[in-house]
Amino acid sequence: MTDIQIRFTPSGARGAVSEGTTILQAARTLGVDLDSVCGGRGVCSRCQVAPQSGDLAPRTAVEDRYDRVRGLPEGRRLGCQARLRADAVVDVPPESQIHRQVVRKAPSDRVVRANPAVTLRTAAVATPDMDAPSGDRERLAAALGVPDLRVPLPLLRRMQGILRDGGWRVTAALNGDRLVALWPGERALPPLGLAIDLGSTTVAGHLCDLSTGAVLASAGVMNRQIRFGEDLMSRVSHAMMDANGTAAMARAAHDALGEVAGALCAEAGVEPEDILDAVIVCNPVMHHILLGIDPSPLGQAPFALAAADAMTVDAADAGLLLAPGATAYIPPCIAGHVGADAAAVALAEVPDTRTETTLIVDVGTNAEIILATPDAVLACSSPTGPAFEGAQISAGQRAAPGAIERVRIDPATKAARFRVIGDDRWSDDPGFDAAVTGICGSGIIEAVAEMRMAGILDASGLIGGPGETGSDRCIADGRTHAFLLHDGPGRRVAVTQNDVRAIQLAKSALHAGARLLMDEAGVDAVDRVTLAGAFGAHISPRHAAVLGMIPDAPLDAVRSAGNAAGHGARMALCDADARRRVERLAREITKIETALAPRFQEHFVAANALPHATDPYPRLRAATPLPEPSFAALDRRPRRRRDRAALVWDAADG
Repeated sequence: MTDIQIRFTPSGARGAVSEGTTILQAARTLGVDLDSVCGGRGVCSRCQVAPQSGDLAPRTAVEDRYDRVRGLPEGRRLGCQARLRADAVVDVPPESQIHRQVVRKAPSDRVVRANPAVTLRTAAVATPDMDAPSGDRERLAAALGVPDLRVPLPLLRRMQGILRDGGWRVTAALNGDRLVALWPGERALPPLGLAIDLGSTTVAGHLCDLSTGAVLASAGVMNRQIRFGEDLMSRVSHAMMDANGTAAMARAAHDALGEVAGALCAEAGVEPEDILDAVIVCNPVMHHILLGIDPSPLGQAPFALAAADAMTVDAADAGLLLAPGATAYIPPCIAGHVGADAAAVALAEVPDTRTETTLIVDVGTNAEIILATPDAVLACSSPTGPAFEGAQISAGQRAAPGAIERVRIDPATKAARFRVIGDDRWSDDPGFDAAVTGICGSGIIEAVAEMRMAGILDASGLIGGPGETGSDRCIADGRTHAFLLHDGPGRRVAVTQNDVRAIQLAKSALHAGARLLMDEAGVDAVDRVTLAGAFGAHISPRHAAVLGMIPDAPLDAVRSAGNAAGHGARMALCDADARRRVERLAREITKIETALAPRFQEHFVAANALPHATDPYPRLRAATPLPEPSFAALDRRPRRRRDRAALVWDAADG
């Protein structure tokens, strides 16, 4: 039988199965989280999937019967019945997943200043008078002290009933001279706002009390645009090739935002109409798609934006059905590939007074990099691709229960142990019994770094065979070798040579972008490195240093800022002055275009080595001496020179 390549979204899991395999069988083979309780008889309907591309066998009689009796949504198939005939991309909707994808964008615990754009005001409105005829809107405007009060049409349609229900005493929500919402009588509920980080892979939102800046609820979902492509250029290509592509991707983004808003309201016990304001941060491609703007010009030089300045749009136009007059504020984009999310990171992480040189890296499918020196702030984007998210990895998947997220390899014995999401025990603990489903981004980063430190990889990234490494975990894989991490319950996980190359390419792009900014700023070193973003929050600084993902810096100078873009969105939501500051920052930041910079390629090639081709970490070595025995493993490999700089010793981990 012919091998069929299948990719599942949103997990990112992919692999080869035989032609004629059902989607449910393929999901189980690849460790994909697809529910089924009826044994594949087409009765429970929990294995519904939404094929996005590829050729499937026609619907079976079982599916026809199910559709006739219970109804099968348009575009859906039963995974236990649909058989593969060609390469395919299949979306597993949330209701068909046993465990939801883990979206790790928790809110920062930093205090946010409360100075919101939307405020509440209670007023007594004059009653109608035949001797002094005027409209209800005009008398409401006079009572509020806002002569040029703007009332959106949806709210105007309800205004008269609200005024009379309250006995002409009302509470109004105002955003400048715009009426956002109106309630009869006194309003006990505080003003609420929504801060959203619309990423290319995940969407995270925080429901905030605008009067205090406190986070009342947080939620996250996978960006449903993943089915159109895992990276930004794939989505730009989809818009170019499909006349309805932009509209379809916009609907997917709106659905995700609506899902986040609904989850936040359910957690806080409020209604969507209670939300009065919103801030959305996103990269330029997401920015254009969200607003239904063709992103095609962003796919080629000069990467022209339709609009770069900050925008305030009706919330409904951004897919959010909130209060009838609610708006959504979108901070400015810095340049064609550095968006409002990077501006939000700068707002959160770049102080007004700078005494140190700080590198801020928002790690994701498209990394945004900011270098703040005492004299200037520079920014660029770097196309790292989806490998850091677990995509393009043989056993890769996005973060979900069962995915390997932490790895340790003994340098002497080459024994591997790991932890999976959802279980705090290590795999060598006696009680460990978790079924492994794959390996996520933080797991593959640690695996490759640990392989380097254990002498399984050389500086070029080549995996050694069992004769060179002394380990039977190094198994033949075609013309190369792979390192076997797990061969027990669940999915077999091995790190292949192609996996290592994918990580090398991704980390090289990240390192090269940072080095390019340092060249432009005329600095040879940075004082601090801040790892931002959901993925950045889970990267071990030690392993990032071993791989050369970041420029040279002492390990104690590398910190995680969590979801800095989300925190910047909260700042802009709760503090009107922060909106003016982020707009000023965006104008002051110098944008460096990596695609047009000749030195980017030089840095990229040099960064392909592990950690990189220049002498790495001299400052780190001075701060943290490397014990001699930790390099013995490398010396066993005959064709390699001793490379002291390749390994970083961490006494805490041993």
